[in-house]
Amino acid sequence: MRDGRTRKHVKQKPGGIERYLSGHEVKLVVTAGPGMGRSCAIDRECMTLGRGPGVDMVFDNPEMSRQHAAIEFSGGGFRIRDLGSTNGIVLNGRQTTAGDLKHGYRFEIGSQGFQFVVESRDTEPDTYELTGEM
Repeated sequence: MRDGRTRKHVKQKPGGIERYLSGHEVKLVVTAGPGMGRSCAIDRECMTLGRGPGVDMVFDNPEMSRQHAAIEFSGGGFRIRDLGSTNGIVLNGRQTTAGDLKHGYRFEIGSQGFQFVVESRDTEPDTYELTGEM
């Protein structure tokens, strides 16, 4: 159906988000508005933002809807999607209802600003020297 509300659900490959997060640290850094300087780890397939209740990341900002946006893992990367909010989302300076998120991308919800950060984790295994003494 093309009613704007029906979504196609795509099953993730086994270990998709877990595999991605084993090699990357993903977080949102609040760059403007209440909670500026705070960072929130993105650690599951879908995390919601808003002023609550019932969202994963709660912000005390009247310009945000209760359930304003979702950050979703899909196809090896992340996207942001508006959840039918009043004020919408501005991603890298452009009004949008959905868009891909890459390292360094910025978005605003009203006066609340965010930066999406992806950092590689050190994936080298720990090395130990065995001396034979106990």
